[in-house]
Amino acid sequence: MESRELVEFCCVKARERKAVDILSMDLSKLSLVCDYFLLMSANNKRHCQSIADFLLNELALINEAPLRVEGYKEGGWILLDCADVVIHIFLEEERRYYNLERLWGDAICERYTSE
Repeated sequence: MESRELVEFCCVKARERKAVDILSMDLSKLSLVCDYFLLMSANNKRHCQSIADFLLNELALINEAPLRVEGYKEGGWILLDCADVVIHIFLEEERRYYNLERLWGDAICERYTSE
């Protein structure tokens, strides 16, 4: 699956688990590490873990299991590293603190809203 298709797939799946403030950041011209960041927020730690669990399951079904998962136990910022797409699931206060949107301010961003 191409990077952009994987972003779209994960966005749809994250919405199914009520993730909010979903934003894709195209880093393809800015980073050699990955093509996209996909950022989203959750209401609490259990919600972060629930979104991560659902995405992990859905990704496995299409043979796109992440290379690694970070932060799951703590639940405030969970990272799913899918090579060309890195998914960040945040608690709102963690997202504001690390402010990846500002750090990667030159990225082309697309915000996803509820359908």
